Amino acid sequence: MTGLLETTAERRARRNRHPASDERPAWMGRQPRWATAARGGLLTVACLAVIVPFVAVVMTSLAPQRDISARGGLVLFTSEPSLAAYRAVLSGGVVTRALSVSVAVTAVGTVLSLACTIMLAYALSRPGSLLHKPILLMTLFTLLFNPGMIPMYLIVKQLGLIDNLAALILPVVVNAFNVIVMRSFFLELPGELTESAKIDGAGELRILTSIVLPLSKAVVAVVGLFYAVAYWNAFFSALLYLPSPEKWPLQLVLRTFVVNQTPLGTDELSASTESLPPQASIQMAILVMSVIPILIIYPFIQKHFSKGLLIGAVKG
Repeated sequence: MTGLLETTAERRARRNRHPASDERPAWMGRQPRWATAARGGLLTVACLAVIVPFVAVVMTSLAPQRDISARGGLVLFTSEPSLAAYRAVLSGGVVTRALSVSVAVTAVGTVLSLACTIMLAYALSRPGSLLHKPILLMTLFTLLFNPGMIPMYLIVKQLGLIDNLAALILPVVVNAFNVIVMRSFFLELPGELTESAKIDGAGELRILTSIVLPLSKAVVAVVGLFYAVAYWNAFFSALLYLPSPEKWPLQLVLRTFVVNQTPLGTDELSASTESLPPQASIQMAILVMSVIPILIIYPFIQKHFSKGLLIGAVKG
């Protein structure tokens, strides 16, 4: 005991003499200046690699043909910015209709997917629920094995969803990965809360809406962002299931414009504007319009997103 007390006293004295060196873990030792400068340089390069292309896209959408031709197609600065490309795109009707389709599909699909995912994940997190293990195995099976494009098309065709906007939502309404993530979060919630609620006479629906969901804002925000981005960026399913161009979402219109080098409804654009803006400006304007909504939504759920990424990483 005396040796232990002496060892503790010596440790305390050494800590008082060198508090910084003893309290700092070994992996947090002081780094040389060149290492700090190298990390700062790499971070600066990574930021420029993201910011410069986005600035070039925005400025090209505002630039006249003279600046675009002089700078080889991408403009980082223009002395005569103009919104002519945005006016031409929005006045043509094609992009405006596609934008409304994308917004409607994203809003309805995200709400429906979140509702189905929350209910399925909560049911799978309750060990005594009906057919708990078979449904969980089926969910994991769909996560590991993708049915493929042809079976999905045949199913959509048999359901009569060809040329129907529901074909963009119903086949992908539940994502197995998101179900597993949300189920893992529900399993980490204290069981005493649900047990006390059951003692007070609360049902499963009341427990889910009044106890579980208020404690699960982080995972709901993360999964909702995953669904919203997936619905907003989807164009291949629209290419397969929607033969009518008037039902195409914004991403498919953008892809058609970039690949074919001509917009849908060029006659409408030409009739609505005396001089059509540069083709590169119209392309970049549509691209900006497809990116801006996600950039607007992300800052509001960033705090939940950073917390939700750690779901399941820390136990206890």
